[in-house]
Amino acid sequence: MLIDFSALPETVVPHMRDGAGEVHLRKFADDRGKIMRGRLPAGATIGLHVHETSSEVIYILSGTGRVLCDGIDEPLAPGSCHYCPKGHAHSLINDSEGDLVFLAVVPEQ
Repeated sequence: MLIDFSALPETVVPHMRDGAGEVHLRKFADDRGKIMRGRLPAGATIGLHVHETSSEVIYILSGTGRVLCDGIDEPLAPGSCHYCPKGHAHSLINDSEGDLVFLAVVPEQ
């Protein structure tokens, strides 16, 4: 199955997971999970949250930022791949002056 993110509508989510600013998402979802291309503008965050029924893989396409995962601060740059297993908590943070663009895969388990 081919997913053409450019053909999917963009959704703007303010304060995602009680984060700062807004996240711009193009998302495919079914009952087995979600695949998203996201853009986090400068200064925006996705708030700290626990993956209770899923895990998440975030691959950075462009920009820089950081992720806070189980209390550990990890820097992100293009090519970085972050994994948050089921039962763990993380937050995505764009502390740069440009956009942070990422691909996220969230399989339900």
